Amino acid sequence: MRAIELFAGAGGLALGAAEAGFFHEAVLEWNRDCCDTIRENQRRGFDPVADWNLHQGDVREFDFTQVRGEIDLLAGGPPCQPFSLGGKHGGLSDRRNMFPAVAEAARILRPRAIIIENVKGILRPSFHETFGYILLLLRYPDITRTPDENWKDHASRLKSYHEKGKRRGLYYNLDFHCMNATDYGVPQKRERVFIVAFRGDLEVDWTFPTPTHCFDSLLRAKWITGEYWERHKIPLSRRPKPSLRLSRRLERIRDWGEFSAESPWRTVRDAIADLPDPRKADHSASIPNHWLNPGARVYPGHNGSPLDEPAKVLKAGAHGVPGGENMLAYPNGEVRYFTVRECARLQSFPDNYVFMGSWTESMRQLGNAVPVLLAQVVALAVRKRLGRFHDRQYT
Repeated sequence: MRAIELFAGAGGLALGAAEAGFFHEAVLEWNRDCCDTIRENQRRGFDPVADWNLHQGDVREFDFTQVRGEIDLLAGGPPCQPFSLGGKHGGLSDRRNMFPAVAEAARILRPRAIIIENVKGILRPSFHETFGYILLLLRYPDITRTPDENWKDHASRLKSYHEKGKRRGLYYNLDFHCMNATDYGVPQKRERVFIVAFRGDLEVDWTFPTPTHCFDSLLRAKWITGEYWERHKIPLSRRPKPSLRLSRRLERIRDWGEFSAESPWRTVRDAIADLPDPRKADHSASIPNHWLNPGARVYPGHNGSPLDEPAKVLKAGAHGVPGGENMLAYPNGEVRYFTVRECARLQSFPDNYVFMGSWTESMRQLGNAVPVLLAQVVALAVRKRLGRFHDRQYT
């Protein structure tokens, strides 16, 4: 199935879509370092990146009319800074707001499906009106904003059309959901909003994928069966004790037999245990991007990710990675920065996928990325819904 990727970044969402069976006709990204990362992986012959038609530049300047044939999927993660809790909260007035560009691409390409990813902050109450407008933009990309129309007037016109219930021309049925990456096998507590839309004429019945991993299963593996510690060869003397709060939850699991068939959440240790300790030797020659950046320190609000829990959300930082972010916290209280390779593991990138640029720039790419596994889960569910419509030859 054919796809177009917008705002590709380092390639997380596109890689997940590729793993789900989508072939990218075009991959668009403006940041040079991100493009260098993709180009380096192309040079190395990494499949499927090797066949991507990469375009470095502004999405708004790309000529989508040159794309021939039916496009099954339009996907992308518009810049999150206008809506991020850590940003300036500029919303639609922020020059980095690219949702209108997504709607314009959809208007021209008329893709069968759309996948959009963004930060959880876009759902907070102060952005309620803004988010409603974004959804209407994606529902009715043919109803464009006039030159003398502000966004609120456009929103009012779109809302009026939507409430009339009469659908003519191009429109999309859509849904959105805040997904936690840990619930789908990613070793990181990363909550992101996904918007999934299907072209109205397809009449697709859509539900978001059911979680496959859960916290209670991790608790059981640690403190009821002990399987977690045994798998990592942690002796009884070094195993921590559960907190009072967790002990009460464990009692409920034991007494009531509450147990989910879902797999345990994956932890930092699960993700990086087989990598050499970067504090002990230089592994940069044998393991790509696996070298230690010194200077990590704890300060209020930034105390690292515990080794035996899913990682805290990786962050890009407004001006690079701020001190205290993206750190590993050992049980003995020591902290250090994650290596780029370890962060790639926490974002479920393949080990043979390399990142270009300085440590700070590579961390920025990873902090902005969509976890590959989470992207694959969503894209695979979309592909299955599209399967019954994919019975024609493309020209």
